[in-house]
Amino acid sequence: MDITFDETTNDTEKVLTGNEVRYAGFWMRFWAYLADLIVIASLNRIFIYPLIKAFNLPSDEPAFLPLEVLLTGTIFYLYFMLMTKFFQQTLGKMIFGLKVISAGNSSLSWSTIIFRELVGRTISKTLNGLFYIWTAFTRKKQGLHDYFADTYVVHVDN
Repeated sequence: MDITFDETTNDTEKVLTGNEVRYAGFWMRFWAYLADLIVIASLNRIFIYPLIKAFNLPSDEPAFLPLEVLLTGTIFYLYFMLMTKFFQQTLGKMIFGLKVISAGNSSLSWSTIIFRELVGRTISKTLNGLFYIWTAFTRKKQGLHDYFADTYVVHVDN
């Protein structure tokens, strides 16, 4: 996917081989995110919960809850960071034909990925998802985490 920037304007309006890039809106990203949550829940069921059982850690006791939250949170963030870094899309985005691109027409750097997926998502989740809805109202359909990392989620034309 070749992406070039229109140098005649001050903004970063992209052109994809002569056609405008279609930014992914709220609902497409929402469905992709739900698919990703199913994948993450499955990974937790395959790796984390058997590990907790293997060490006979009672998962319903408050003393062990922080360990479970830490382990499942690690799976959550690693999934988004690694999939976005190596494929520019998670499995949910693959299903719905979406891809994360950098505004600078460069490959996604580790600093961009960490800032987008770890810092940006943490801030968005802390604010109860309020800024995920922001995606529906911005011109380029950027979530708060996209805005911070200067990334976009676009439709992939196959």
